[in-house]
Amino acid sequence: MSKLKSIPKFRTEDEEREFWSTHDSTEYIDYSKAKRTLFPNLKPTTKTISIRLPESLIEKLKVLANKRDVPYQSLLKVLLAEKVDEELITKS
Repeated sequence: MSKLKSIPKFRTEDEEREFWSTHDSTEYIDYSKAKRTLFPNLKPTTKTISIRLPESLIEKLKVLANKRDVPYQSLLKVLLAEKVDEELITKS
């Protein structure tokens, strides 16, 4: 492999993001020396949204969440993720 280029120092994440969107990382990183690793505490980026739901649906969700001893917002995320995955699998 040819000599690798040095990765520049970045002042901000936006600057780094812009750099990597226009440069090939294989010119800067030798992936043959990469090692597999785990990041057990890494949490996915989330975005707050606002959604209007019928009160009856929220009450049903709270009943289900109470039975599972979890917060209803957490249960909503799980149910939504399961349904989205199911739809993506059956529609592909």
